[in-house]
Amino acid sequence: MANLTKIVVLLLLFKINCGRNLAEPAPAGATEAKVEQQVVVGAAQTERLLSAIDDKVIGMVVNHTSMVGQRHLVDQLLQKGTTIKAIFAPEHGFRGTADAGAKIEDGKDSQTGLPVISLYGKKKKPLAKDLQGIELMIFDIQDVGARFYTYISTMHYVMEACAENGIPLLILDRPNPNGHYVDGPVLEADFQSFVGMHPVPVVHGMTVGEYAQMINGEAWLASGLQCELSVIPCMNYDHQTAYELPIKPSPNLPNNRAIYLYPSLCFFEGTVLSVGRGTEQQFQVIGHPDLPPTDFSFQPIPRPGARYPKHENQRCNGYDLSTLPLNMLREKSQLDLSYLLELYDNFEDKPTFFLPNLFFDKLAGTATLRQQIIDRTPEAAIRASWEPALSNYKKMREKYLIYD
Repeated sequence: MANLTKIVVLLLLFKINCGRNLAEPAPAGATEAKVEQQVVVGAAQTERLLSAIDDKVIGMVVNHTSMVGQRHLVDQLLQKGTTIKAIFAPEHGFRGTADAGAKIEDGKDSQTGLPVISLYGKKKKPLAKDLQGIELMIFDIQDVGARFYTYISTMHYVMEACAENGIPLLILDRPNPNGHYVDGPVLEADFQSFVGMHPVPVVHGMTVGEYAQMINGEAWLASGLQCELSVIPCMNYDHQTAYELPIKPSPNLPNNRAIYLYPSLCFFEGTVLSVGRGTEQQFQVIGHPDLPPTDFSFQPIPRPGARYPKHENQRCNGYDLSTLPLNMLREKSQLDLSYLLELYDNFEDKPTFFLPNLFFDKLAGTATLRQQIIDRTPEAAIRASWEPALSNYKKMREKYLIYD
């Protein structure tokens, strides 16, 4: 109990010492963030987009984030007379309301009448019959820059299907809110899954357009296939642009604070601890019923996007990170392992901390991190173990960057 109280006090002191306003000067050595200056996403470059479509019959890999201002890209293209054959829906569905991991069924969009083909249910890759009659595929989905965020896995399979069927793919690029840094263990081949398909670190530092170029360039598609790929880049954007997403990218990432914390806190999805699914502070709180009581607790209940939250209707004691300053989180520019190390250290029933299915290892992309936590390895030593793979990735990444 004393240790946990000390940790909470240290976190509060850390918040006080580090919490500055964006208008204040950055500390010496800090990476300056460029404030958003009219970033124009690929989908909003209408003339360029219509020229690329050129009256072709198209398929669209889109979801609720595929907005141009206050209007969905699908609606805008339909008004322009574009022929859309089908919509392909990723995790969370076309309208973005499904739970994480929930199977999405094929159907029809109630607003447009277009067929919706699920890429997160019985299949994760479009079939040849799904692509019949399509002359161009468009991918326009907001990503958040973490390897285990599955939209880039969906993009991989779409690229593969397009390559197999001779259909060009157009990526409409959007900013990466975590694109200002690269960090974490690089995925090992034995831990490949839908939450980690490629040998990249947890935070890969690329937009989806850049990432697609890397998939092609490194021949990561089946049998070394190459997708006929083009990208409409963002305007007025580079990797130091502080971009605030205009719409939450999935049900449990409600704001920029959650998005900044997500790469560090998602590891807890492979443990018995809750990161706030079933609350209004998803990925901004951490807790468990068996942690010692502090001055903060939360109680998960079923909500849209979290029908069966972990520790449903139970009081979870833990940490409240929902007031951490955004500039502090951004300027950290690395994964924060302190939450994992401290909470494991203070969790009494340590053999039950990690889920028995070892989902933690899939998220980490390695079994080493879990063992290092169990062994109480210092954070500096954990970070050192990510080399030289992390530095090698950064060099590889440079070949595919569209933005500085």
